[in-house]
Amino acid sequence: MTIAPKIAKQYIEQRGEGYWLEGTCISLDSVVCAFLNGESPESIAQNFPLLSLEQVYGAITFYLANRELIDHYLKAGEQEFEKLQESFRQDNPLLYQKLKAAQLNKQSQT
Repeated sequence: MTIAPKIAKQYIEQRGEGYWLEGTCISLDSVVCAFLNGESPESIAQNFPLLSLEQVYGAITFYLANRELIDHYLKAGEQEFEKLQESFRQDNPLLYQKLKAAQLNKQSQT
């Protein structure tokens, strides 16, 4: 019996402005950020139990093949987050201060 190889498989799909691992609610951003922070594909797969090791490698391969595009996409997302954060800080200064204090407290405990 001969088994035919899978020549090409899609691991990433674009939904609106974002990229997602196909058929999941896990963003490409999550996998790429973990990868760029030095996590191994095996570690990433352990941290995202819904993903197989094959899917993690597929996501990393997609990123590496489209690095300029995805780096630009990630940078744009960071800038949008910073704008939202600044808007929130201006609209809710007391709540923002409490959240920042809690974040700093949590970081000092680790």
